[in-house]
Amino acid sequence: MRKVAVLACFCLFTSCDWFTSKEEKTQELVNEEMRNINFNEVDKYPLFDNCDEMLDKEGQLECFQNTLLEQYTETLEDFEFQFVSDINTSIYVDFLVDFKGEISVLEVQRNQDIENQIPEFRTIITQSLKGLPPLSPALKRGVPVSSKFRIPIIVNSN
Repeated sequence: MRKVAVLACFCLFTSCDWFTSKEEKTQELVNEEMRNINFNEVDKYPLFDNCDEMLDKEGQLECFQNTLLEQYTETLEDFEFQFVSDINTSIYVDFLVDFKGEISVLEVQRNQDIENQIPEFRTIITQSLKGLPPLSPALKRGVPVSSKFRIPIIVNSN
C-alpha cells in the first residue's frame, strides 16, 4: 500500500503538464513558433509578370531588381537633363510593395546638387515607380505581406 501511495505521489508531481489546459498548450506552441519566425525576410519576393515564380529565392530577387532597374533606365532615358556642373553620385530610393502588390515611394534621398540642377528629379522617380507593370506581392508562409526595398540610382553627367 505504501508503494502505491509513493507511486501515486510521484506521478502527481511529475505530471504537472496534465493540469495545463489545451488553450495554454496551444498558446505556448504558437508563441514558440512566433519566436522562430524571421519577420525581416520573406519566403518569396514580389514578382513581375515576366519573372518565373518557380525560380529560387535569389533568382526571384534578381528578376525583381532587374525589371525595376530596366524601368528606371527607360524612364530616365526619356528625359534630356541639362547639367550646369558635373554630377557623379548615387541616390537611394526607399519604397514599399504592399500586400496587394501596389508600390509606394517612402523616401528619395536628398542631394543638393541634383535638386539644384534637376528640381523635378524626385517627381520623375516617383512617377516611374507608379508606371511599373503589375506585380504580385511578397509571400511569407504563403500569405501576401508588405516588403520594403532600397535601390540605388547612379546619376552621372559625364
